[in-house]
Amino acid sequence: MAQVINTNSLSLLTQNNLNKSQSALGTAIERLSSGLRINSAKDDAAGQAIANRFTANIKGLTQASRNANDGISIAQTTEGALNEINNNLQRVRELAVQSANSTNSQSDLDSIQAEITQRLNEIDRVSGQTQFNGVKVLAQDNTLTIQVGANDGETIDIDLKQINS
Repeated sequence: MAQVINTNSLSLLTQNNLNKSQSALGTAIERLSSGLRINSAKDDAAGQAIANRFTANIKGLTQASRNANDGISIAQTTEGALNEINNNLQRVRELAVQSANSTNSQSDLDSIQAEITQRLNEIDRVSGQTQFNGVKVLAQDNTLTIQVGANDGETIDIDLKQINS
């Protein structure tokens, strides 16, 4: 006995149109829920490539901004230490001028020398212990390179010099 298979082409056409409508509805809902015009490369391949490049650039600039802020913090930390060292040097100078007065007794001169020695030791202590993020900024000569742009070569060098008495 022969079997006959009938196809309902109208039903198949309706099902195909329903699938297309469901796909379009899914895309519309995805766009509405994300707020983006382009959610994937299939929406607009060229637009997606441009958006990806912009996103990468923004992320690079955001990190560069953080790096620049770290560089500013290093400079501020170093400046604070140098101000303290400068205060000690000013006092040493003041004591040296005071010691040049011939009216000082030996005891006065010994006291002046003791304070000068303490001030010089304090300069060495500040220099040896001032650090930012584990880097001792005045303990040795060092050059720090800070990436301040989104692209290679957009850097600033910070030259740190050793300070001691």
